[in-house]
Amino acid sequence: MKLYYHNLSGHSHRALLFLGLLGADYEQAFVDLKKGEHKTEAFLQINPFGQVPVLVDGDAAVSDSNAILVYLAKRFDRKDWLPESAAESARVQRWLSVAAGELAHGPAAARLVTVFGASLDAPLAIKKAHALLGVMNAELANAPWLAGDQPTIADVALYSYVSAAPEGNVDTSGYANVLAWLQRIEALPGFVAFDKTPVGLAA
Repeated sequence: MKLYYHNLSGHSHRALLFLGLLGADYEQAFVDLKKGEHKTEAFLQINPFGQVPVLVDGDAAVSDSNAILVYLAKRFDRKDWLPESAAESARVQRWLSVAAGELAHGPAAARLVTVFGASLDAPLAIKKAHALLGVMNAELANAPWLAGDQPTIADVALYSYVSAAPEGNVDTSGYANVLAWLQRIEALPGFVAFDKTPVGLAA
């Protein structure tokens, strides 16, 4: 397996983190976004959307970070990370949708402004980030993990951008349950840290 990634991409880190937690044997292929390597003809043949990450496993090329999480859980038959019962599977899917929605438009968008200079509405993204963190903090008061009593790919999908939210000027200090959840993930065997940048509240 080979993972095409960028070290400051939270979407890439989702895949890196899960591969680490699984103890998977794979090759890393750094894609230099500043040089536009994700828009080259060679890369677009792997992922026509021109985005990282992409996981290549034999004849399969899997793009979209959440799809990669699902693929890896199925590939390694890890039902602990992706439960198969209707209720448990739905709880995981709910958070994957949040990762693609509220998380992307909140903490991830706020960080895009400070780290990559994106022309986005930073105050609105920060407001959305706090709305999401409030929901997460309330839910994590009743369970140690987002989808239940054990970690799943739901936690992996949310971790990267929540942990890096201060880089986007999102103050996470008031969300004790979220901070404790981050620490639980960071204590898991095989954890892979997300590269930090000195911007935002981390400056």
